[in-house]
Amino acid sequence: MQVLKTAEGVKECGVGYFRAGLWKPRTHPGNFEGAGAAAIPWMQKARDEFGLKICTEVANREHARACIDAGFDMLWIGARTTVNTFQVQELAEALKGTGTPIFVKNPVSRDIGLWSGAVERLISSGVRNIGLIHRGFPSFEKTRYRNLPEWQAAIEMRGIFPDLPMICDPSHIAGDSSLVAEIAQQALDLGLDGLMIECHCNPEAALSDPLQQLTPESLSELLGSLRLRDTDTEDKAYQARLAELRSMIDAYDDAILYALSQRMEASREIGKIKREHNISILQLARWDELMEKAIISGKEKGLSEEFVRDIFNEIHKASVISQKN
Repeated sequence: MQVLKTAEGVKECGVGYFRAGLWKPRTHPGNFEGAGAAAIPWMQKARDEFGLKICTEVANREHARACIDAGFDMLWIGARTTVNTFQVQELAEALKGTGTPIFVKNPVSRDIGLWSGAVERLISSGVRNIGLIHRGFPSFEKTRYRNLPEWQAAIEMRGIFPDLPMICDPSHIAGDSSLVAEIAQQALDLGLDGLMIECHCNPEAALSDPLQQLTPESLSELLGSLRLRDTDTEDKAYQARLAELRSMIDAYDDAILYALSQRMEASREIGKIKREHNISILQLARWDELMEKAIISGKEKGLSEEFVRDIFNEIHKASVISQKN
């Protein structure tokens, strides 16, 4: 059986948890949607034979209750379920008082409010053993990854829930087994607490996402290559240089804020002049020209186009609002 063979390989890698998608949400009917509750005994056998803790994704009350009754060690809420308040509430009620850890994946859209709202719903229902999973976000643009990492979203969530553990799902971000290692290392470099990596004894035979599956052998190799970072060091030279650079950043931040305040003041004056001359606030030709100049200037200074666009779009929105007042 593929489940047990994979579990054996995972155990040999030194991994303590074994995950499997018993229920696989799919956009189109007819695709493989998991073996369902019939696979619960397979997972229990993997736990009993290899001493692995078992976990799976749950999307409704029935899923959760079946897994809790079967003694699953951890459950998670998938990206599609995170956005559905009714399903999250169902799961919260099923999990309340059980102590079973529940991890919440980021939603399919980059909306921190949806992600944090799902966590808040669990907390308000009395669920306490909660974690987070960062699995990236789909993009209409073609990139080398299946999902954009959007690490800033993970950082924002850690700021909202600093006491909750957060792990990364590099397999879903990468979408390609050859890219999983680099995403995994980036996650650890950012201080995330663990990794959820897809593994299969024979990826070509996998019924779901075969391109991003690692073999147990390649998983072992990946884990051996990862570099864990220290959170701090007592090295005095490091501490001194870090303090110097942080002081420089503080000064740069003050300069940025001062420049932004001056820019907003100029925007307000522009708004006043436009009103006096009955001119519309939004001038798309001017905005396109400004953005193009900013991107060119940013590239000359080593800044990516995406970064410059994000910053100037936010500045533009604030400027338009200020001109209305």
